[in-house]
Amino acid sequence: MAKTHNKKRNVAIIFEQLLKKAAEATVEKKKPTADAALRIIDKHFITGSELYKEFRLFNALIKTTVPSEAIAIRILEESKKAAKTHDPVKLRSEKSELIKEINHTFKDRSFYNQNIKNYRDYATVQTLLNDWRSGEPNIKRIANYETHTVGMLLRENDETTIKDEQNEEISQLTVNIMIEKFNKKYGMVLNDEQRGIIKEYVFSAATGNDKKILSELKKMKSQTIRELKSFRRNCDNNILLEKIDAVESRLNETKAEKVDDDTVSRFLLMSKLKQEILEKTR
Repeated sequence: MAKTHNKKRNVAIIFEQLLKKAAEATVEKKKPTADAALRIIDKHFITGSELYKEFRLFNALIKTTVPSEAIAIRILEESKKAAKTHDPVKLRSEKSELIKEINHTFKDRSFYNQNIKNYRDYATVQTLLNDWRSGEPNIKRIANYETHTVGMLLRENDETTIKDEQNEEISQLTVNIMIEKFNKKYGMVLNDEQRGIIKEYVFSAATGNDKKILSELKKMKSQTIRELKSFRRNCDNNILLEKIDAVESRLNETKAEKVDDDTVSRFLLMSKLKQEILEKTR
């Protein structure tokens, strides 16, 4: 692995270090520091930015496991094409702004020295992305690193191991930080379903995989509409029936197409509504 790898410009390493900073600050009861770390993530890792595009591509190579070398090679080729569509000038600028804000916010020289599990894999992928976009690529290094990345994609992994790694890397502390954030926003204690939504939201942000949380949100929407219709059948209050119709209309309009704070907020409120309906029908 190249000794000159610049950790400060490795988008995935920086993301992990920000999460660790937030978790450690929570343990030390330094809420302003934890909030600051999460604000930086919210501000810089936003959909549409070059930074976020690289982060999603990064996670596709780091987190994905496939059953055959042929599939791994195909993923590598598609990743190479995607990397070349990124705007390198804009990407460098966004990374510089991220580093500048981290330095200004924390004023901590040890921030970038936080240990990251599988550092070699992270450095390999970042170097590959840089070389793929380079006008003068290092062909020998690309060949070696592509071989290593194919090996990463072929690593055996089961669902339990993946979950354990998520818990270790992301930390329940980070989930608790997000729960506290939404508790403060709504001024209420979240129920178990809402806490589960936030947990999946945190994992989706870290892994770049939105499929599971989107599936859960869609399932919850169907359940809520079903409970609402059941409640209507047993309701003989005309005023309340009119309100039920309005609520059902709003539910049908609520989409689970992208994962962000606004979408999660809407579904947290939907979960609360479902809970209230169930309590009334008991």
